[in-house]
Amino acid sequence: MPSLTALRPARKLLLAACLVLSSCGWLEPPPQVRGNRVDADALSELTLGTSTKADVAAVIGSPTAHDTFDENVWLYISEVTQNRIANTQAELDQNVVVVQFDDKGVLKSIKKLSKSDALPVTVIARTTPSPGTEASFLQQLMGNIGRFNPMAGLGNTTAGPNGSGGAPTNSGN
Repeated sequence: MPSLTALRPARKLLLAACLVLSSCGWLEPPPQVRGNRVDADALSELTLGTSTKADVAAVIGSPTAHDTFDENVWLYISEVTQNRIANTQAELDQNVVVVQFDDKGVLKSIKKLSKSDALPVTVIARTTPSPGTEASFLQQLMGNIGRFNPMAGLGNTTAGPNGSGGAPTNSGN
C-alpha cells in the first residue's frame, strides 16, 4: 500500500487538472438570441377586441413574418442558440407568438408556441434527377476521345498555310 506522502503529489496534480478542466466552460461563447423575442409583460399590455395592428406593432415591434395565406396573422419567431463543436449551432430554446387580427385589423387572438409544439419533419437525402447528366464510366471515357488537343495551352492553335500560327500571309505574290 502506498504511503500518504506518495499520494500527495498525485492529489495536487488531480486537483490542478480538475481546476483547469472546469475553467474551460468560461471560454464557451454566450447564448445568442435570434429573431423577435416577445416579452410576457409586453403581451399583457395588449387587449383582445380593442388593440389594433398599430398598437401591436408599437408594443412588441414588427413581426418576423406574416402568414403565407393570411395577412391578418403575424408571427413573432425567436430562438436561443449557442455555438458547439465545429461551430455548429445548438438550439437551446425556440418560441413562436402567433397574433391574429380580424378583417378590421383588431386583435382577435394571441397564441404562444414552444419547441414542444413543433411537428417532426423527416429530411430526405435524395436529389432530383435531371435527364442527360448521368453518364457511365465508359461514356465519360469515350466521350473525351477526340477532345484532346496538346496545343491548347500554347495560345493560338490555328495553323496558317505555311505551317506557322496565326492568319495566313501573302508571301511573294
